Amino acid sequence: MYNIAIALYAFFVRLVSPFHKKARRMVSGQRDTFRILREKIIPGEKYVWIHAASLGEFEQARPIIETVKGKMPEYKILLTFFSPSGYEVRKNYPLADIVCYLPFDTKRNVTRFLELAKPYVAVFVKYEFWYNFIHESYLQRIPVYLVSAVFRPEQPFFHKGRGKYGKMLRFYTHIFVQDEHSKELLEAHQIRQVTVTGDTRIDRVMDVRKESLPLPLVERFIQADNPKTIFIAGSSWEPDEDIFIDYFNSHPDMKMIVAPHEIDEDHLIRIEKKIKRPVIRYSGATLQNIQRHDCVIIDCFGLLSSMYRYGDIAYVGGGFGVGIHNLLEAAVWGIPVIFGPNFVKFREAYDLIYHGGGFSIDDKDSFNERMDGLLRSSESIKAAGKKAEAYIFSNGGATQKIIDIIGLD
Repeated sequence: MYNIAIALYAFFVRLVSPFHKKARRMVSGQRDTFRILREKIIPGEKYVWIHAASLGEFEQARPIIETVKGKMPEYKILLTFFSPSGYEVRKNYPLADIVCYLPFDTKRNVTRFLELAKPYVAVFVKYEFWYNFIHESYLQRIPVYLVSAVFRPEQPFFHKGRGKYGKMLRFYTHIFVQDEHSKELLEAHQIRQVTVTGDTRIDRVMDVRKESLPLPLVERFIQADNPKTIFIAGSSWEPDEDIFIDYFNSHPDMKMIVAPHEIDEDHLIRIEKKIKRPVIRYSGATLQNIQRHDCVIIDCFGLLSSMYRYGDIAYVGGGFGVGIHNLLEAAVWGIPVIFGPNFVKFREAYDLIYHGGGFSIDDKDSFNERMDGLLRSSESIKAAGKKAEAYIFSNGGATQKIIDIIGLD
């Protein structure tokens, strides 16, 4: 059934690719994978193959890549993505020796890929469970590791009649999980090659904070004779924007920075039309004009993780869609983080709520209530922010634990 499902999925993606940009990029990119491997793989070199679905998983893989390249430069990095949104942004990532798409998980593709790549070890990130790739690597005695994983009882590994999925977890050389609950669940199903290390993204956001450079335009924007609360909305989608923009419009004691998840022109125009106060795009801002506005829309990529340093309160989008985006890159700056209700797959959301540094909202009313509570006093904002920051800095170190167990030498 699994192989049939994969074949049908691949067929569907190819079928819609002429009409769907993302599918078209995936088909085109996968077509190039074997050519890239033939041209770039250097025989005799030791390749650490790291696979991430998209950008979020890449951020979890990045500390591992940086540690390997910094401390063990004799290894080469082969970085694969499944999603175009990851590959297109990171295809020129300088610390990877080779970057390409992971082809569909058919037996033929798997055989060709492994014959060309000949990885020394394989590292899959979080939720990337491809049976044929994992099984064939196991048969070829290629050590396979899963990092920053989170497991829940409803996943197919733990169902009756689970078939190949039930066997897959036994093929990993070692599984690194984010929490004790995941370890206990695996051990209850006789999967014992498990270590709790936490989330490697925490190491990443701690590094970003250390390396972050000032943003003069944003510093000028927040300067004022009468300081206002700075609200930063990161990776927002329209359902998020409908909630926080209404609140912003009616609260002149706030300034707002919005970094939408998608920055196409139509989306930017829709945001601008909803905002009833002076608003400017970052690309059109200068040191002379930015202070005359109450809202800045970030219409470029790469600034958000540093932008949070200037905030008093953060809102992270995605929680009214497929799932929240990166809470950690906001929390590391010591500010409270608000997010939507779809966070079941994100351990850090539960942890931030538990520690008092994060807050989930269900709708506009609950957002308004949460914001009113925080804005009653600057002390409540600071207290929640300190709890968010303390959570981050007490949970670092996952990367080194993983490297030590993998034992690259």
